[in-house]
Formats: sequence, structure tokens, C-alpha cells
Amino acid sequence: MSKKNKKDKKKDKKKSSADGSNKHDEVNNPPSLQDPLEMASAPPELSAGDKLDEKGSKKDKKHKKKHSPNGSKKQDSAEAMPASAAPSAVAPVPPQGQIPINKKTYDKELARLQVELVKMQEWIRFKRLKVVVIFEGRDAAGKGGVIKRITESLNPRACRVVALPAPTEREKTQWYFQRYVAHLPAGGEMVLFDRSWYNRANVERVMGFCTNEEYHEFLRSVPEFERMLVRSNVILIKYWFSVSDKEQERRFQERIDNPTKRWKLSPMDLNSRARWVEYSKAKDEMFAHTDIKQAPWHVVNADDKKCARLNCIRHLLSMIPFEDLTPEPIVLPPRQSDDSYIRPPLTDQTFVPAFYIPEEKDESVKQ
Repeated sequence: MSKKNKKDKKKDKKKSSADGSNKHDEVNNPPSLQDPLEMASAPPELSAGDKLDEKGSKKDKKHKKKHSPNGSKKQDSAEAMPASAAPSAVAPVPPQGQIPINKKTYDKELARLQVELVKMQEWIRFKRLKVVVIFEGRDAAGKGGVIKRITESLNPRACRVVALPAPTEREKTQWYFQRYVAHLPAGGEMVLFDRSWYNRANVERVMGFCTNEEYHEFLRSVPEFERMLVRSNVILIKYWFSVSDKEQERRFQERIDNPTKRWKLSPMDLNSRARWVEYSKAKDEMFAHTDIKQAPWHVVNADDKKCARLNCIRHLLSMIPFEDLTPEPIVLPPRQSDDSYIRPPLTDQTFVPAFYIPEEKDESVKQ
């Protein structure tokens, strides 16, 4: 080997370290100044069968300046950033299968679901099913509004609402479930309980209307009571309407300001507002004991009344498989005619005063 080649090799060794990286890089970029997270996330560059060498990490540190932790160039990653990651003024798209609700879509969807409720009721009557639906939840959570929308298109003889008042002195001496059993459905009926035997686990517990022994006995008894109903071919569906404290406060205030709704706000409701945390504890304890496989609780997010109504009705329809028993088109029979019968004069009848009368139609508008 010539002297010239030896000198060139010595110069190369001075400029570079054993792994081929420049020595001045070590000074400008010492390991102690590197970000520990970046060091941990850097993928080691190893050849097959080689072990990690401490000196080999110096080359990786220089590589990190130009690349992101995943190994791609930072410039490329910025260009390849998806459009969804950048701030956008476009309204968020709802997940697949969800329908944004406004007044128009609410009315349309409610009308469609109410037609399905009629079909379900006819199936219940045809199959002689026994259906119990329980509505529980916070005060002003919207239970009554959902019940109203369910029942307004149904036959009241086959679908009835049970909203019992406080028990009488006689009822207080009965078996606790006794006054509720009297309202259970027969074959072909559906009963909607606007509050139910779960009063003991909520109102009575928080307000002190029952003893600790009565409360704990209820928690032991109600799962078996409901299993017994299910074994007796009763379809038992339980809903809990959940509302936030801010929304409840807004609805309470609306009831105070609206004379037609003020009757809904009782002293008990105001007291429940002051005991919000105690009601939360009672609800959680109730779920822990009564959320059973045979009759689970279904929680309805009720901060938006319209969405809560539609979601609850849609879920109720899914809980009872039914077939469409819509009859054939009905033909109206002709009116009976009997010219020989003479009716008494209208003056012999007492009419309600006609304070309101139809508005006169302007014939020129039609033309």
C-alpha cells in the first residue's frame, strides 16, 4: 500500500467515527440533549444477525431530524395529512344509521312510528300478549311526553296508562307489590306504568318514606318478582330516562313560567332537585340489584325531548316482533234511508252556545 493511500485513510478516520458518522455531529447533537420520547420511539436500524451498538444510535439521531418517529419524512407526513385532521367549518356528519332531527323530520318520523305502534297493538291483541312497560327516571326527564306520544294513536281499551298516587293508609299495610299487581295486563293488553314499584328504590328511599328494612327487602324481592312475571309470559320492558342537571333546571324554570305546566311542579320535585346526589346514589344502587338478564334496564338519553321520544318508541317496537295485520280496504256501507220517520224539531234540544263559528270563506279567492 502506498504512503499516499495511508495518509488518506488517516484523514478519513479523523473526520468520521467508527460507524461512519461525522464527529462534529456528536458534538452538535449529543445524546443527552435528545428528546427521551423521540429516542424511545426511534426504530433501530439493524442488519440481520447484528446486535445494537451504542455508536450506531448516533446515526439514527441524525436521521430523526429529517424524519418523524414512524420513519417517514416530516414534509411527506404534512402533505399526506388527511383532510379530516385539519380544522374545517363543515358540519360534522352523523354516524351511519343516525338521523339528524329537526321539527319537520321529527313530525314525519313520529307519524311513521305511530303507524307501527298501531300495527304492534293489533299483533298484541291477536296473539293475546301481555306487555308491561315501566317508565322511570328523574323528575322532568320527559317520561310523560313519551307516554303521551305512544298512546295518542292507540286503542285505550287495549293500551292503558297506570300512574298511581301515594299509597293510602290501607295500602301501606298490604304486601308492597299488591297494589301494582291489580293493574297488570290480561291477554291482548299493554300497560304503561308512569312510575312503578320502583318508587321504593328512589323517592321513598331518598325522602325517608320507608325504613331501611323495607328498602333492603325490596331490593331482595323485586328481581324475583320480575322473574316471576316473565315466567308467567309477561313481556316486561323497563326504561330509565336520564337528564342532566342543567336541562332539568331549565325545564323546572319553564314549568314555573308557564301556567299550563305549573301543576307539574310539586314540592316533591323541588325537594328532589335539592337532593340530586342522593337520587344519583339511589339510582346506581337500584341498577346494581335490579338490572337483571330477564328484565334489563334500558337507559334513554333525554336531554333532547324529541330525540328521546323517537328513540324510545323505536326501541319499544324492536322489543316486540310483530307482523302487519292491516285489514283489507274497508268499504263504507250505504246510509239507511227511511222517509217515513219524522224527527222531532231542533228547538226541543239544548245546544251548547256557538261562541266560536267557522270563518267565512271568500269565494273570490278560489277564482
